[in-house]
Amino acid sequence: MRRLLSGNEAIARGAFEAGVTVAAGYPGTPSTEILESLARHKPEVYCEWSPNEKVAFEVAAGASLAGARSIVTMKHVGLNVAADPLMTLSYISVEGGFVACVADDPGMHSSQNEQDTRNYARFAKVPLFEPSDSQEARDLLRLALQVSEQFKTPAILRTTTRVSHSRSLVEIGERAASPRKVGLVKDPPRFVPIPVWGRPMRVRVEERLARLRAFAETCPANRIEWRERDLGIITHSIAYQYAREVWPDASILKLGMSYPFPDELIRRFAGGVKSLLIVEELDDFIEQHVKALGIPCRGRDVVPGIMELSEDRLLESKALLEERTLPASKPSPFASLLPPRPPVLCPGCPHRGIFYALGKKDVVVTGDIGCYSLGAFPPLDRMDSILCMGAGVSMAHGLEKAGESRPVVGIVGDSTFFHSGITGLLDIAYNRGRSTIIVLDNRTTAMTGHQDHPGTGRTLQGEPSPAARIEDFGRACGLQRISAIDPYNLEEAEEVIFREIESNEPSLIVSRAPCPLRERKKVGQVRSIDADECRGCELCLELGCPAIEGGQGNPHINQSLCAGCGLCQQVCPAGAIRGGEKA
Repeated sequence: MRRLLSGNEAIARGAFEAGVTVAAGYPGTPSTEILESLARHKPEVYCEWSPNEKVAFEVAAGASLAGARSIVTMKHVGLNVAADPLMTLSYISVEGGFVACVADDPGMHSSQNEQDTRNYARFAKVPLFEPSDSQEARDLLRLALQVSEQFKTPAILRTTTRVSHSRSLVEIGERAASPRKVGLVKDPPRFVPIPVWGRPMRVRVEERLARLRAFAETCPANRIEWRERDLGIITHSIAYQYAREVWPDASILKLGMSYPFPDELIRRFAGGVKSLLIVEELDDFIEQHVKALGIPCRGRDVVPGIMELSEDRLLESKALLEERTLPASKPSPFASLLPPRPPVLCPGCPHRGIFYALGKKDVVVTGDIGCYSLGAFPPLDRMDSILCMGAGVSMAHGLEKAGESRPVVGIVGDSTFFHSGITGLLDIAYNRGRSTIIVLDNRTTAMTGHQDHPGTGRTLQGEPSPAARIEDFGRACGLQRISAIDPYNLEEAEEVIFREIESNEPSLIVSRAPCPLRERKKVGQVRSIDADECRGCELCLELGCPAIEGGQGNPHINQSLCAGCGLCQQVCPAGAIRGGEKA
């Protein structure tokens, strides 16, 4: 039977069919749908959203040591968080098949950087598999689990945004029975990497890597497609699809298992073509190795390594390779018809009032990763830095300790707080900081599609659970000044925020209101502007609400977009904004 599946859905299907029983992860575009799809196979598969990627990795690793097949899911920056257990799990080895499914985001569609996860495979000395379509996503996940068990190694399945989110037909099968009895077989010299046992582990890693190199030579994921021999292309992942489009007659060596490298296969392929081109997305990972083998090739000098590849970009590479100039591209006749889509918070977003209030004071605001990152854009303009998950808390402390004269406010979301913000808050309390930390608690992981987290009282599989309270963590860390506010009550929010930033002690403010998109309902009464009463001051436009349109002294409210939060009514000095019937 064949089904039309996205790459993420196909990975989930492959995990189910392969007998995976434990899966953990943290939501992050473009990987999120893997776990959401796999969670539908309850009770055969236990799935959880863990507080962060490190915890998720360790949960899946624990299941593997017990003999169960397991996967962990995350986006590329999540592997940075999970790098610590990855490196040592490579040493202690696994029992049941273990695969880290990591989705890279070339082009930074929903990420704060570009990273190439292939480098982590070489760093950790573990095998890496890269599908180029949904069928391969299913097949290579199954193969990765088999290789993991055969060589007792963690494995990485790397996808990219285009593979994760594009759809193609997938041949599906039935679920296989778990191949192993579950139960940890105690073996401290194998599983406890203290120095006396860790040193032999290091030797075993290198021995395993040598066996994996030999396996790569005949691995079915690596294949040569002989066509014309004037040009040969070595490629991987989605770049394979683009290369086939641009050079349909070229011979291709496709690396589906792209680490460790199949050196002899590479040499055989290179020896069978007149010239060799490496087509890869992001880092020159393959090219460096091919050149290290002493094989002349072209690559990064003609194929760009920044942002995602496309057929059009490779057509430019082809022109460079052939030393010709492409005709100038014609602008799209429809470009002028497309409406602008500025990055703004949604209508009714509970975060808007907090940023508006902060705009009234001369403060430094350290931000974080989430929907609220949009507070950096006009007209709110109230975020001065973003680094990584949880850094909104820790960087605030660093700025204050460096001697920043202005009050410092750290902004973090609820899911991000549980992910990496608690330790930063503990640091502020322990090291006698003075920063004000505002947790924007909208009761969900909104940016990645409204996933649950430890504060929502519900698990990934829909079961009720204790809802962790952010205020309790603040008290446990030792903070004395803790407040909770309604972000739709602008007067209250401003009073509390202004009071706390003037304090000489660290403080925690929890801004709590659910995300209207998740609730699927209006916040309150839909508003309208009385044109006769409006003074044209445009203070309402400073909220940056998409529902408030117009300008030039004549704003109006789009009734279909208004969520009824009422912030515009609170900031209007003329009283021209009024509520109507609740929608």
